Amino acid sequence: MRRIWDPPGRSHVKIDIKANVSTNLFAVTAGLKQKDLVSKMVQKFLASDFVVMLFHYDGIVDKWKDFEWSDQVVHVSAINQSKWWFAKRFLHPDIVADYGYIFLWDEDLGVENFHPDKYVSIIKREGLEVSQPALDPKESEVHHQITVRRRSEVHRRTYKAAGSGEGCDDNSTAPPCTGWIEMMAPVFSRAAWRCVWYMIQSDLVHAWGLDIQLGYCAQGDRTKNVGVVDAEYIVHYNRPTLGGSLEENTEVSSQAMDHRVGVRRRSFRELREFRKRWRAAVERDECWNDPYK
Repeated sequence: MRRIWDPPGRSHVKIDIKANVSTNLFAVTAGLKQKDLVSKMVQKFLASDFVVMLFHYDGIVDKWKDFEWSDQVVHVSAINQSKWWFAKRFLHPDIVADYGYIFLWDEDLGVENFHPDKYVSIIKREGLEVSQPALDPKESEVHHQITVRRRSEVHRRTYKAAGSGEGCDDNSTAPPCTGWIEMMAPVFSRAAWRCVWYMIQSDLVHAWGLDIQLGYCAQGDRTKNVGVVDAEYIVHYNRPTLGGSLEENTEVSSQAMDHRVGVRRRSFRELREFRKRWRAAVERDECWNDPYK
């Protein structure tokens, strides 16, 4: 970012970008109720020379100015919109082409044990085009066994899914057993993001169903190029506030609860619609050869 009175090439943002080395982008949906968690994330990513964008879904921007880092990040505000709605409109592949990796995260994540620069070095070395940090099972809300942290640096599949109903075994070759990550903290390479962005539907704001198809953007074999990083892990607190009350108090009103029910209901409808569109596209495209059929 540059001030309107600065000459070309001079920036007031203190980011040391070495010549011929692409920096990375961290974008996070942010509501005021989660500002403490978001602030911890932003500070870590800024310290690792990331460019940071905040997507404000509650329309509140000025109250973030209390943080010293506020003028170092890009603020985008649109009331009651989702992370994928923002990403489709403000993270076009041509616009973010200078960034090596795109981190597109939710706000309810703990990063005490996460180091962005170390994470990037691992996924570069492992060749992961689509990835996510593992979840600390002691503190996190875990929805899929493959995201649970293991005693390794990286894992790409899961064999046991106790209580999750996933039924993964040695013969399982499809998501969510392998070639799969969750959507709360995805990380995409530049090439993978160009593919993923085109799969995001402008009118389907929650992107349910997209996670199953991310392997098609892995720039090769999804069982090798999609994975979960155990060495750099996070906590998923599962504190959704999108669709809730915009009031400052911490109590959830009945109206806010109704909005969240509506968010979930629409998400399921969009999941069905996304699957329907995918099947229709496959049927229409005579040149389509599904590598994972």
